[in-house]
Amino acid sequence: MQYDLIIRNVQLYDGSGSTPHAADVAVQGGRIAALQRRDTGKPLPASAGVVVDAGGLALAPGFIDVHTHDDTNVISQPDMLPKISQGITTVIVGNCGISASPVLLRGTPPDPMNLLGDADAFRYPCFGDYRRAVDAAQPAVNVAALVGHTALRNNHMDRLDRCATPGEINAMQVQLREALENGALGLSSGLAYSSAVASSTDEVQMLAEVLDEYGGVYTTHLRTEFDGILDAMDEAFTIGRHAKAPVIVSHLKCAGAGNWGRSTEVIRKLEGAAASHPVGCDCYPYAASSSTLDLKQVTSDFDIVITWSTPHPEMGGRKLADIAIEWGSSLLDTARQLQPAGAVYYGMDENDVRHILGHPLTMVGSDGLPNDPLPHPRLWGAFPRVLGHYSRDVGLFPLAEAIRKMTSLSADRFGLADRGRIAPGLAADLVLFDPATVRDTARFDDPARPAEGIHAVWVNGVLSYQQQQLTGHRAGRFLPRSRDLRAGFH
Repeated sequence: MQYDLIIRNVQLYDGSGSTPHAADVAVQGGRIAALQRRDTGKPLPASAGVVVDAGGLALAPGFIDVHTHDDTNVISQPDMLPKISQGITTVIVGNCGISASPVLLRGTPPDPMNLLGDADAFRYPCFGDYRRAVDAAQPAVNVAALVGHTALRNNHMDRLDRCATPGEINAMQVQLREALENGALGLSSGLAYSSAVASSTDEVQMLAEVLDEYGGVYTTHLRTEFDGILDAMDEAFTIGRHAKAPVIVSHLKCAGAGNWGRSTEVIRKLEGAAASHPVGCDCYPYAASSSTLDLKQVTSDFDIVITWSTPHPEMGGRKLADIAIEWGSSLLDTARQLQPAGAVYYGMDENDVRHILGHPLTMVGSDGLPNDPLPHPRLWGAFPRVLGHYSRDVGLFPLAEAIRKMTSLSADRFGLADRGRIAPGLAADLVLFDPATVRDTARFDDPARPAEGIHAVWVNGVLSYQQQQLTGHRAGRFLPRSRDLRAGFH
């Protein structure tokens, strides 16, 4: 038998969380064609156009970044180096209520849609337009997409500081239905942001009703991640139960100094909801967050570092408190003068991060901001940080479990039926890495640094990244929802 590719002598982590074993893997036509355990004493009896001797390195399914804001970048910057250099082969876009499509702007994109780019980046009034644009760009990674609640509000409301009318909700439902018919995964919301905070629970519930027609998922940046987080979680679960839709809580955290130490309560709330309804969450492996500069989050309780400012770009990389001293103004007045702006908030406790990240219901997502001039290092380092720091060095979970959180769990939750596992017939999205050396190198003051220990990445069977270099071959594609997402929660 002649295959396209054989990777011999790997330590195979198939994505299920089970114990790894030595194996040979064959690829043909972009899919896994055969697996052979080496403990049988019989190597794969075949030849291939390309044969790689992995020397016992770990081979895992390509990682799935379930929480990204790469919506426009997969088209404008299709090499996707920050992601493929981590072993990520699929990104899920459209999170936190903001998506590149379907969008019709009447001026500049409202906060936080501006995180995805300026007005020129929003060129996709119909979801089908976006899907075709992704395939035309052929990014280095696969792309699956949610539809943002804020994006829909922007399309149909004259202003965003109020609740939508029944007619406006109906118009949003029509657009959401069209997107789901064209392969969208579901609906996301960002109820903490000023562009969506005025929406009522009823508004989101009515919009989310469409999800039940297609088996779509509801993901949410909660209305608050601070003191009122338990009530915000209850709202999310109420919306999911009403819509008969699975619920994923985005970047679950205990934000704000007054909230530190509450992860036990938060996890208990998540587990309680999951007992009677399909519920999960994602988490990034850092104790600092990043977003636009939000006046509601300005505090002296922890450091806030400005990453960009439209009126004062020279302040990028500086602490808000230091700028306030220099300007002789309060933190709040200084923040007002800097807006619109972005910031990193050092507002979490490490023990809470570990408790949430380590939970079996938790997937890994980077939440990276690729258009930020000084991005949070999670954009380049989230996945190797889980593998190296949290699994190997801290011992938070075994490597097989770390990989499950990045692969099969994510594929199941988002209805990507042929991703997230290494098994015959499934897509050959693969990452070869060294468990002993893999680590993140991205820092807050120098974030654009590729991971170490990622030896090779194949996307749909095509070698796309090797030894910290792009190969020049891009093989990503748009991935439509391939099954009822309710089936991914058991």
